[in-house]
Amino acid sequence: MARSALDELSESGAFVRTASTFRNLITRDPNSPFPAESGRYHLYISYACPWASRCLAYLKIKGLDKAISFTSVKPKWERTKDTDEHMGWVFPASDTEEPGAGSDSLNGAKSIRELYELASTDYSGKYTVPVLWDKKLKTIVNNESSEIIRMFNTEFNDIAENPSLDLYPPHLQALINEINDWIYNGINNGVYKCGFAKQQEPYDEAVKSLYESLDKCEEILSKQRFLCGNTLTEVDIRLFVTLIRFDEVYAVHFKCNKKLLREYLNLFDYTKDIFQVPGISSTVNMEHIKKHYYGSHPSINPYGIIPQGPDIDFSAPHDRERFST
Repeated sequence: MARSALDELSESGAFVRTASTFRNLITRDPNSPFPAESGRYHLYISYACPWASRCLAYLKIKGLDKAISFTSVKPKWERTKDTDEHMGWVFPASDTEEPGAGSDSLNGAKSIRELYELASTDYSGKYTVPVLWDKKLKTIVNNESSEIIRMFNTEFNDIAENPSLDLYPPHLQALINEINDWIYNGINNGVYKCGFAKQQEPYDEAVKSLYESLDKCEEILSKQRFLCGNTLTEVDIRLFVTLIRFDEVYAVHFKCNKKLLREYLNLFDYTKDIFQVPGISSTVNMEHIKKHYYGSHPSINPYGIIPQGPDIDFSAPHDRERFST
């Protein structure tokens, strides 16, 4: 059983991501096992991880900061136990050890692995973030980011500060699902298929799919502000977390260098546009992002050297307002 993404390889040398395990749902129904309650749940994230970062983005833009607390782990993988060689997400010993990361004040865990073992004594899968934790039942509710963001979008509206924001509106759901599918396969997961490939052929296939998908996005965004029209939706947040890491990490570390984000006129400004949505910029910690990728994959970057550039200013002006909202 794979214990980290680096282990998820097929016989052909292609990266194949396994599914998340904890799939319970929080609902507005007060009689459900996991009802939406202020102060009951805690989100464990890594600023480095795009899957966790999209959950944090939802927490911020929906105004759930006061209802759901969160903690970030340290960016660089470390040994999670003295008894084996597993490398994974760990908490700092104190809140001052690593700026942006916090110790686990809820459970006193030293690693995300310990949280999984608290929730399930016989767990044998990956120890991933995000983790949505139930403080009352002391267990993991869900570790699948695509489901967590849907819960944050609707189920906490009675206590959210921005309940009117709907990133998965009924009239766009079919389109959102369709776009999510090819963006996940070609781009979100596509960069990992490029970076973790151990044979030339699966790498070549992944690069081809990645740039076909990026070109498709560029074409759509030449005609409208966002992927589903002129309104921000779920697909935009899901794409953004990959784009914000593209030139800083994926172009170098994952060999996605055929064309940079900055060379895409519309995609680059689109990324700046979303970065400037109130609350989003606070979810982007580029120091954590670069420390993690360049420091946690020794099979790709054995000396852990972190490139100095390109230091992109995503707060710079963009031209996306030319489309009506």
